[in-house]
Amino acid sequence: MSGKSKVKVSKFKKQRRLGIELPGLGKPGALTKRNYPPGHHGQMRRRPTEYAVRLAEKQKVLFHYNIREKQFRRFVKDAKQGNVVNWTDRLFSLLETRLDNLVFRLGFARSLPEARQMVVHRHVRVDGVILDRPSAVVSIGQEVSLSETMYKTVKYEILKKEPTLPLPEFLERLEGSKGQDTGKLISLPTLTDVPFELQSRFISELYANVK
Repeated sequence: MSGKSKVKVSKFKKQRRLGIELPGLGKPGALTKRNYPPGHHGQMRRRPTEYAVRLAEKQKVLFHYNIREKQFRRFVKDAKQGNVVNWTDRLFSLLETRLDNLVFRLGFARSLPEARQMVVHRHVRVDGVILDRPSAVVSIGQEVSLSETMYKTVKYEILKKEPTLPLPEFLERLEGSKGQDTGKLISLPTLTDVPFELQSRFISELYANVK
């Protein structure tokens, strides 16, 4: 078999490499004991180049939202449609209203990969209808709920008490009968709702020529 297989990098190493904890990975505490990059030369910090800084900002986004470069470029193109003045704001509004992200931000999943799996396995409904496409963008007023199976899990009960992140202002969590809560998108998220430190101008510069 020709070709090299991709080496899977752990969630802890990804965060240590970037020097920041990304809540979407669902692995807090990555920097608690070792706040330097992994590897033999991790503690020998060098001043990063301008390109390295911009690349790191992009990697934060890809790792947190659990998306690939090709998917991200597609969202960039969508954000630029209609000659939007500040397409970066629109970009992160689109990323934050992806179905898998809403499942995570509502506290129904511990991480974005876990939320994606729930969607793909048909455990998530939008306005009562099963939607198995993680990248689907939810509109204001639509409600997100889970299957009966997910509501009955111990994980659901634990996350209800201890979610990974606090509920953002653009979402509303509605108490349902028998503890089966639903979530509702009540406004469009903005850059300030991104749950990690981000220098969005570097994203703008990296993808300025994408059309």
